[in-house]
Amino acid sequence: MAELKYEIVEHIGVLSESAKGWNKELNLVSWNGREPKYDIRDWAPEHEKMGKGITLSNEEASTLVALLAKRQA
Repeated sequence: MAELKYEIVEHIGVLSESAKGWNKELNLVSWNGREPKYDIRDWAPEHEKMGKGITLSNEEASTLVALLAKRQA
């Protein structure tokens, strides 16, 4: 299996923290040198390990924000 490379380009914020100290975070992450995408996943305290997550393009993130805003209205 090929090595997975990532770079957290921008840490946007912490959504929640688990009892084990992992944080669910929203970050801009570049995966394998590609264009950064919005990324929501659990991270170990020093970002040395990660859980499963979801990545969103700029367009997908904008759509998600609009859907959430509509739901709040």
